[in-house]
Amino acid sequence: MKATDLVVMPTHVRFMGRRFPRTIGSGGLTNSKAEGDGATPRGTHRIVGMLYRPDRMSQPADWALPIRPGDLWSDDPKHEDYNLMVRAPYAYSHENLRRADPMYDLILITDWNWPYAVKGRGSAIFLHQWRGPGRPTAGCVAFRRDHLLWIASRIRHETRLVIA
Repeated sequence: MKATDLVVMPTHVRFMGRRFPRTIGSGGLTNSKAEGDGATPRGTHRIVGMLYRPDRMSQPADWALPIRPGDLWSDDPKHEDYNLMVRAPYAYSHENLRRADPMYDLILITDWNWPYAVKGRGSAIFLHQWRGPGRPTAGCVAFRRDHLLWIASRIRHETRLVIA
């Protein structure tokens, strides 16, 4: 592992010499991720994107892109845009990226099942803000807001998410 890796441990994430409390998916960790199972996939995942709500925060890094009204993430294995960002209107199953709550104010996108998605293998493994300590995600890794902002401002091209 590299010093720039985000390493998921049993109770926290280790990054740049610091420890951050985290939550993971309600289905725990898995070696065989499937769409809708709530599990967080083990492995080494690259950070391939960063999205943020410009109406709620300043740009956290020069490569972060704004989340606009109508931005969605396809989680429908039946559609050709499965596990990709799409725009409304979109008649297939999806997640709204521009949420009323603050959970997706800042999103780090991993390369889980991306860019060439295997249908049904799971979509949208993000790093995002948690709902609260110990409250599980749908498969993502989530952090306290201030911790996520600290991490996001220090992500580099070589940073990976390592889930053992």
